[in-house]
Amino acid sequence: MFKEKLQSKIKRVKAILRCLRKAYPDARCALHYSTPWELLVATILSAQCTDKLVNQVTPALFKKYPGVRAFAAANPEEIEQTIRSTGFYRNKTKNILGAAKAVLERFGGEVPVLMEELVTIPGVGRKTANVVLGDAFGIPGIPVDTHMIRINRLLGLTRHADPVKIEFDLMKLVPQKHWTLYSHLIIHHGRARCFARRPDCGHCEIRALCPSAGRGVPQARINLKFMARDSETYRRTLKQNPGRQL
Repeated sequence: MFKEKLQSKIKRVKAILRCLRKAYPDARCALHYSTPWELLVATILSAQCTDKLVNQVTPALFKKYPGVRAFAAANPEEIEQTIRSTGFYRNKTKNILGAAKAVLERFGGEVPVLMEELVTIPGVGRKTANVVLGDAFGIPGIPVDTHMIRINRLLGLTRHADPVKIEFDLMKLVPQKHWTLYSHLIIHHGRARCFARRPDCGHCEIRALCPSAGRGVPQARINLKFMARDSETYRRTLKQNPGRQL
């Protein structure tokens, strides 16, 4: 089976970025927030919940508890009632209160800007930390959610299902300055085109760059016209994939 080389994947990722930036010029974090703390809370709430629903809940939540200190002193039952519609509300409340106390007691009330410190906060894993770093502080990171797992596997950019392993795979392929943007673009594409149940491959902006376009296509069947200028590579791929229209 044809195994795509690292440099070829890097070229393909650059082409994917170009296509998706053109398709979704306004792609950005869908969660509404005004401070790093609010983004941290919103991201905790977004677990197993849509960003749209989180955005319906957070205005009242942030108005009632304006800042880390207010959350740290909050009544758990009152928070539970406010965020109940987001699901898993008891566990989320526990994490939010734990996070508030940790930020207050260990970081002087300010959300830290280091991955190593962020992941020590209750309810904060690498995904949440990368969201906060990338969108609140402008520090590149690759948050991996269900869209990122599914679409990057379809694109043949990772074979893993573990979010952390996928993150590390993508760090080798995506230019660091575009890490945060890449995640936004892929997530937006998952919501707008590459649906989990029935991807709209016929209208997909990166169909020619996707080895899974149309159906479960083997890794070898990649449209190298968009990622390889080397005619020798192109001819070799044609030979290895007879009948493939590149």
